[in-house]
Amino acid sequence: MSQLVGSLQNAMSRAKTEAKDAAAAFKTDDHGGHHLVDLTIKFIGASGLPKMDVVGSADPYFVANLDDKLSFVSTVKPDTLSPVWNELWKIKNVPNTATLTVEVNDKDVGNITDDHIGKFSTSVSPGAKECTIETVSFRKNRGTFWLNIESTPSTDPKAERRQYVFDGPIRFSRHFSPTVGLLTNLNDARLYSTWKIYIKGVRMFFGDTVQHWNRNYKAAQTIFQGPASIAVRSTIQAGHRMLYARSTANAFGVIDGPEDIFRLLLHGSVGNPIGIGNNSSVPSGSAGHSGGLLSGLAPLPLPNINASSPTPFAHRVKPAVYTYVIAVEDDSFRFSETGAAFFVDFASKHALHANCAQAVRYSGEFHPRPAGGWENFSDDTPDDAVQWELVIDNNSGTYSPDPLMLPDLKELLEYNFPGFTIYAWDREDPRLVHSREACRAYALDKRGVRQDELQPHAVPGQQTLSQSARTQSGPDASEQPHGAAGTTGDIYRHLEEFGVCLC
Repeated sequence: MSQLVGSLQNAMSRAKTEAKDAAAAFKTDDHGGHHLVDLTIKFIGASGLPKMDVVGSADPYFVANLDDKLSFVSTVKPDTLSPVWNELWKIKNVPNTATLTVEVNDKDVGNITDDHIGKFSTSVSPGAKECTIETVSFRKNRGTFWLNIESTPSTDPKAERRQYVFDGPIRFSRHFSPTVGLLTNLNDARLYSTWKIYIKGVRMFFGDTVQHWNRNYKAAQTIFQGPASIAVRSTIQAGHRMLYARSTANAFGVIDGPEDIFRLLLHGSVGNPIGIGNNSSVPSGSAGHSGGLLSGLAPLPLPNINASSPTPFAHRVKPAVYTYVIAVEDDSFRFSETGAAFFVDFASKHALHANCAQAVRYSGEFHPRPAGGWENFSDDTPDDAVQWELVIDNNSGTYSPDPLMLPDLKELLEYNFPGFTIYAWDREDPRLVHSREACRAYALDKRGVRQDELQPHAVPGQQTLSQSARTQSGPDASEQPHGAAGTTGDIYRHLEEFGVCLC
């Protein structure tokens, strides 16, 4: 405890010294009135948090919000009342009158909702800040939170038109759910893992353009309109909570360079097939650590369920197709393997990733490939000797993204993932179909991937994620309003009978 408090005090002392210099420099210029600024916010840590758990102390994390325009979710710190985060958040083109609100919560593993510890609000004026965490109703002191804000005038000539632009660091989280794995009876962690990458500059390339759900698409109609849609959305949202649950068992980190992207996007691992090792000495999510991806590993290791039957390809790039969305709410790039078994019985893969959002920035599928395509690749060539490419598309029936935005999507990914050659092709482009099928063919012929792993599937008697999600979505989702077409499972099967792609 004393070491944690000492660490906080030292960090705070340095922050105050730096803040005084920054504030003095800021005041030397004429910045009167309303103007736009670029912010670097360092969330240092907290102390004096109340004990929240019957066994242990608390598992705190926080959610920061700027004017309800942009949010930041921290890592979870296990079993501590004095968490140290040292996490950075950079935002461009923010009004100097903006308000930063921070809510501190206790992660309650196994429950749908987390316990609320308290919250506070502060201005975005530069300097070190010591804020009292209070409960909403009683204004009771629930601890102290330290942060530091650096502010410089915006230099973007289009700043007024594209405000609140996230500018890094590019953080990631990998969500691994043993529960989902047990539900789907799988022994491959990648097939029930989801990834979330907070990419930067989305509004610089997309502006305010979003892709609304497709009103002419039957599966989307089932989710978003009609009396039965409430139950369908409830089930999908419960499934989303299970897949993207934040816990101390997730992997968190910061992407510092192309080598990190290579290891995360292509291998999906860091050091072992599961992707997580015991690195408890490294602060989780430390944005300033020089170790790149390794600097953000969660302190708790995951069980290596592949250890009993390792494959000779565990550390090779996997030829796989991924389903993705770029979410509106936090500009995050969310994805999983398209063949993930947890997709079984859900009306839309993309709606599951998007948490049934009415709109997304973009959505579709992507796959990695060596330069020249998988059909021209040989396993004799080491992965690190290959120029890798990402082929991304707009193959999403639920949101049917505008193909005219594909060039913007390409530029966005090039901005975030330097070192990769990016191809952005329309879902009907013959080049896309050829490349995707070559990827799958290589997986089947050369990497021991089974045919049933390419698409979601379930065996008789197996409990699927959708079935489990219905039990967590409040009232029984199968109890439809009067005049509804039946249970959600009946709806999905009905759509499939008519050849509707559930994507």
